[in-house]
Amino acid sequence: MYSQMGSGKQRWKISFRKSSSSLSPLENQIQIQTQTHQPFSIPVEFLCPVSGLIMADPVIVSSGHTFERNCVRACVSLSFIPTLSDADGAPPDFSTIIPNLALKSTILNWCHQQLLDPPQPIDFSSAQKIVRKLVSQFPATELSRNPSRVSVASFYESVTPRNLATSPPLFSTRPLCYSSSSSCDIENPSSNFLEEEEFIARLKSSHIYEQEEALVSLRQLTRTRQQIRARLCTPRLLSALKSLITSRYSTLQVNSVAVLVNLSLEKQNKVKIVRSGIVPPLVDVLRSGIAESQEHAAGALFSLSLDDQNKTAIGVLGALPPLLQALRSDSERTRHDSALALYHLSLVQSNRVKMIKLGSIQILLSMVKWSHMPGRALLVLCNLAASVEGRAAMLDGGAVECLVGFLSQGNFDSEVTRESCLAAIYGLSYGGLRFKGLAKEAGAEEVLMRAEETGSHRAKEKVKRILEVVRHKDEEEEEIDWEELLKSEDDCSGAGGRIGV
Repeated sequence: MYSQMGSGKQRWKISFRKSSSSLSPLENQIQIQTQTHQPFSIPVEFLCPVSGLIMADPVIVSSGHTFERNCVRACVSLSFIPTLSDADGAPPDFSTIIPNLALKSTILNWCHQQLLDPPQPIDFSSAQKIVRKLVSQFPATELSRNPSRVSVASFYESVTPRNLATSPPLFSTRPLCYSSSSSCDIENPSSNFLEEEEFIARLKSSHIYEQEEALVSLRQLTRTRQQIRARLCTPRLLSALKSLITSRYSTLQVNSVAVLVNLSLEKQNKVKIVRSGIVPPLVDVLRSGIAESQEHAAGALFSLSLDDQNKTAIGVLGALPPLLQALRSDSERTRHDSALALYHLSLVQSNRVKMIKLGSIQILLSMVKWSHMPGRALLVLCNLAASVEGRAAMLDGGAVECLVGFLSQGNFDSEVTRESCLAAIYGLSYGGLRFKGLAKEAGAEEVLMRAEETGSHRAKEKVKRILEVVRHKDEEEEEIDWEELLKSEDDCSGAGGRIGV
């Protein structure tokens, strides 16, 4: 609408304040761009390539392209990479984002000159609606774990402001991120809480976006609320989650495993979850899922392994090989949670035997040797050294030399790591004469004496017990004169005497 009074710029001042309080940021943007009646007067560089709207919070991504911030987040959450219509045709890289303050300032100045209200940021939910609309233009068969490559140029040619208008979010909770970090907050968690039946219905929906919204809501509701975690951990809901854990859609896979992690935090839920048959899909995700899903899968197995009733079952269901493999993961969280899961699982003898056969000794010793999470590795080695099979395998694998060498270096991230190393050596000291020979060869006594002088009270007690074991065996050997004993046996043989059996 145009003002009929005044002169100059006032005659062309556009009013966008009609019912502005009832408009969402996206609808307000659409109204701004449609009421100008000059759609081509807006500089193209001001428009987000995904939303097609003036950017309020422009950011530069790694590839050099500029987008609205929440549109980038929506593309990442839905594993969507648009094919842009720029000159080089290079795909955008969303790995990092940097605020484009220069462009933002330019846009604000342009709006001021045109007497327009500054653009409002698009909320995350609205950005997701736009991206889903883009994804929906293509068959589901084109979507996989690899991000979709979809051209947005032709799509916006047929999109009208009415198409872009969005309805209020389905859930009262609004996701702030889909990453593995725990930065998702809950707004009004008690309102509009969906009952179990509604969640199950949406999780089993044929529409991906309904499944995703249900998982996001579940993930947020179960992150901090114990009562909800206990209430929702039912066989039917676990069955619905089970079918989504290995989904080829990254957002479904990540959020379903994250929900399972939250549910497993309740002690009363741990056995229920394992008995629901959900461990094999978790193992599959840990073995070949996307990186963020692997982080959650390792965390879920760690959480479930805390219950003694689950330890044997988790080992039987095939979790040990991928957990050992995950110790080499690029993700620090995956490595740490896998190591803690192995520590708790190795408290059971049957799992210790399996781990030894899988070559865990060499993996763990190499972690100690190269100071790669040595504290976690030593905790598992302590458990393995507590069994006869574990001691034999560790002595065969050069554990004494490795542990004594690590102890002599003194590069401990904490006193607990030093004590774990001493505890592992103490466990090996029950290996008899073989341990004694290997310990002497590695110069263990001198290293242990230095550790006794500088360690804590608990460390000194461990060293004292190890030295007692080593020295006691030395004294027993000194009491036997092997040469005299052999000579006396020769004398008996020369006399022709024989002792009957």
